Amino acid sequence: MNEFWAQYGALLVQGTKDTLYMVFLSTFFGYVLGLPMGVLLYSTGKGGILENKPFNTVFSGFVNILRSFPFIILIVMLIPATRLIVGQAIGRTAAVFPLTIGCCPFVARLVQSSLREIDKGVIEACQCMGAKKGTIIKVILSESFPSLIRGVAMTAITLVGYSAIAGSVGAGGLGDIAIRYGYYRRTPSVMYRSVVIILVIVCATELPKIQTEETFCKTSYKHLLNPE
Repeated sequence: MNEFWAQYGALLVQGTKDTLYMVFLSTFFGYVLGLPMGVLLYSTGKGGILENKPFNTVFSGFVNILRSFPFIILIVMLIPATRLIVGQAIGRTAAVFPLTIGCCPFVARLVQSSLREIDKGVIEACQCMGAKKGTIIKVILSESFPSLIRGVAMTAITLVGYSAIAGSVGAGGLGDIAIRYGYYRRTPSVMYRSVVIILVIVCATELPKIQTEETFCKTSYKHLLNPE
């Protein structure tokens, strides 16, 4: 055991750091892009405050097309764009771009689903009070926050799996270690330990959301309508 950690310990630690780096940044940028997409899908849908059926149909189709791409193919297709934007096509930083693009449509659908859970009465109450559309969007985002937090956890879990796939094409991280050392070099102990660390990361993403939900649920949409 001591021999194993002396030989591979530093490698696994660095792989864990690389995986967390990719997952954290991809989740952040995925929501920066995916959250507005989800709000747009919801708002322009049937009965939405910005209802626009032609636009919603086209935009929804675009999101579905992005979702349909197998991630390994998406990475390869985005290599030229990744090299142009990031300056390189290999490494953990380069992997953030395709990971972000891959999770955007997933995030958009999660956000749309979360917003659909909001009672229509909340929106009607806002409209009766003369709230502007921007304020109504703030209200529904506030009301759906617990569900959005669950979506963040689901996104992070999905990205842990995506990062392992990205490792197979030179992104680094635990997926790369498991393949290069565990499979190609026939060292199953490295692969097993990499898998265990990945599972621990997946389980850990579920922990922060509980307290965050309880804290934020104390904020009522009335405070947004009447900030003073």
